[in-house]
Amino acid sequence: MIKLTKLLIAICIFVWGFVFSTVVLAHDYNEAVVGHVIQQEVQGNSVDSSVFEAEMQRVGHRYSLEMISVLQKYLPSMLDSISAELRAKADKNYKCALQSDEYKNKDCK
Repeated sequence: MIKLTKLLIAICIFVWGFVFSTVVLAHDYNEAVVGHVIQQEVQGNSVDSSVFEAEMQRVGHRYSLEMISVLQKYLPSMLDSISAELRAKADKNYKCALQSDEYKNKDCK
C-alpha cells in the first residue's frame, strides 16, 4: 500500500512537472518576434514589413478588447453621472424659464 501511494505521488509530480514545463508564456511570442527581427538584421536581410503590420494589428486588437472590457465595467457609473448632469441642466433651464424677465436670479442671467 505504501509503495502504491509513493508511486501515485511520483506519477502526480511527474505529470505536474511535464504540464507546467510545456506551458507557453505570453512573453514567448514577443521574444520570438524580436528574435526574428534581430536575426534578419544580423544576417543582412531586410525585415518583411508584413511582420510589423501584423504586430500593429495584433496590438490594436488587444487594446480594443481591453478598452471594451473597461467600458463594460465602468459604463453604468458613467451613464449615471451623465444622466445626473443632464437632469441638473434641465432643472436649471426649467427654473429659469419659470422666472419672469424683471426677476431673474444670477444663475439665469
